[in-house]
Amino acid sequence: MNGIARDRLFVALTRPQMFAGVTYSYFVINVIVSAEAFLIFRSLWALVPALIIHGLGMILCLKEPRFVDLWLVRLRQCRRVPNHGLWRCNSYRP
Repeated sequence: MNGIARDRLFVALTRPQMFAGVTYSYFVINVIVSAEAFLIFRSLWALVPALIIHGLGMILCLKEPRFVDLWLVRLRQCRRVPNHGLWRCNSYRP
């Protein structure tokens, strides 16, 4: 073998919990957004964007299954600095 050896059991145990092709956290966010859309518009047509959002999530989860968790950590850790409009950069300092 030329590369790193992968053990199927290790890969399976380190992957996040998946539901219907997306991570569980993404699925919960999608359910909350679609339920709100359904309650606002009072129409079953609110399920169409939910299916589109779910399909996009499936595509994103094929590349990086933890993209929602990484995005949430970035939101928590990387707040906007006061001079972001001037320098167009951010700071990792809390």
